Amino acid sequence: MNTRIIECVPNFSEGRYREKIKAITDAICSVKGISLLDVDPGEATNRTVVTFVGAPEAVVEAAFLGIKKAAEVIDMRGHHGAHPRMGATDVCPLIPVAGVTLEECAELARQLAKRVADELGIPTYCYEAAAFTPERKNLAVCRAGEYEALPEKMGDEQKGPDFGNRPFDENVARTGATTIGARDFLIAVNYNLNTTSTRRANAIAFDVREKGRPMREGGKVTGKPIKDADGNTIMIPGTLKGTKAIGWYIDEYGIAQVSMNITDIAATPLHLAFDEVCRAADARGVRVTGTEIVGLVPKRTLIDAGKYFLRKQQRSTGIPEREIIRIAIKSMGLDQLGEFDPQQKVIEYLIEDKNAKRLVDLTARGFAEETASESPAPGGGSISAYMGALGAALATMVANLSAHKAAYDDCWEEFSAAAERGQELMERLLHLVDEDTEAFNRIMAVFAMPKKSEAEKAARAQAMEEATLYATEVPLHTMETAAEAFGVIREMAERGNPNSVTDAGVGALAARAAVRGAFLNVRINAAGLKDRTRAEALIERGAAIEADAAIQEGEILAIVNAKI
Repeated sequence: MNTRIIECVPNFSEGRYREKIKAITDAICSVKGISLLDVDPGEATNRTVVTFVGAPEAVVEAAFLGIKKAAEVIDMRGHHGAHPRMGATDVCPLIPVAGVTLEECAELARQLAKRVADELGIPTYCYEAAAFTPERKNLAVCRAGEYEALPEKMGDEQKGPDFGNRPFDENVARTGATTIGARDFLIAVNYNLNTTSTRRANAIAFDVREKGRPMREGGKVTGKPIKDADGNTIMIPGTLKGTKAIGWYIDEYGIAQVSMNITDIAATPLHLAFDEVCRAADARGVRVTGTEIVGLVPKRTLIDAGKYFLRKQQRSTGIPEREIIRIAIKSMGLDQLGEFDPQQKVIEYLIEDKNAKRLVDLTARGFAEETASESPAPGGGSISAYMGALGAALATMVANLSAHKAAYDDCWEEFSAAAERGQELMERLLHLVDEDTEAFNRIMAVFAMPKKSEAEKAARAQAMEEATLYATEVPLHTMETAAEAFGVIREMAERGNPNSVTDAGVGALAARAAVRGAFLNVRINAAGLKDRTRAEALIERGAAIEADAAIQEGEILAIVNAKI
């Protein structure tokens, strides 16, 4: 359930020979679980920017193989291009997308940098969040003098790389040095304005961007910039941290835009940048008519935005993900200039396996018919998880109905929080619907393993024990999660809209059925475990949950019956 995704955007010093570029991307894609999102070669820059995503371990391995292949096919001794560069792989940032922190990416970047230096002999600098010194956070500091300065920098204690520092040699001459780091996700976004004035757009951009605008004599636009004692222009900072912005006119649309790069989405999320640009525009008699996202965004960017605007409307945030994203799209006008398809703009959606067949994607009829078929899966475990999901869904429904009812305006936030908890439990239980079937499939896969030799028999027995343990733990997780739903169900039975109290009651019945049904699977699967100590512990845990579920159901039904 907790998906961990990072993005990697290495820049390779080759933009003219497609066969070399393909050799590098083929090496990257050889790692299972990697999704190649973009390959952008530039002939003038003689540089190719590659974007790929996946689980952290897979991405780090793919980055290593890409760097290795680049060192084999690119000879920096003959490289020329318009873009600054220092090595065959010039920069290689790791970027958190989902379930991973920037600090974790920084540690992965340092480990990768050391491995590249140790195994490939390529000197590496660490920059941005992975930097070992404050000054090396800046890529320009690491790349100072570019490739041509390496003979002077290599071997130097102050200027040399973080890993692989040694006198300049033939290997370094061929590969150059690589800068590896970690940074947050960068969002490129344009704000559409109801004006054709580039001057007005620039003024708005200067109001909000972190750098701000020059301080001028007399406070006038035409005044001379004021400088400090060192001769540097004194700047008046803008209002948004971690942003760069400029105004321009777009012939294609016939409007002016504020074009912005958000380099620190933790400090300045997209929705806050939108609101601030709207405020600055309004102060200058201009209106933001829509937003254009350039490239891709992590799902959390739109989820956070949708919830932000829902809260401003005093609406519940405990609604399905697709509805939250739709609110974000409409609130920021992401579809003003053309269709905005989340399936094509959100990284997590792009890398989903579209061919994967999931039970939860079936229609209600399709799920029932699949259950009724001669196939042994889905079985009781999946049905139990689905019953639990329905129980949590009913509690969520009551919370959302209550949050939107005028009589409950003073406590809509409490109902919204309850709806969010219910949504989260429902999603976990829906995941367990397919995970329970996966547990069954793992056991079936063991039966196909060879068993001729003693070694094969031992491997088969070990695999069966592991698969059986997994098949026991999954329904136990279903029990635990369904049991959590009782808290939200009880709260809604007690405090929710009284017209929906029976919905809470049915939710309690569904949750209890989920717990009891899943416990049957825990018991029958635990019976096949060789490790009896662990088996008894799992059964004991399940029995305690089942006993408590009976109490919870009875108490909630008593509340419901008293209100009918």
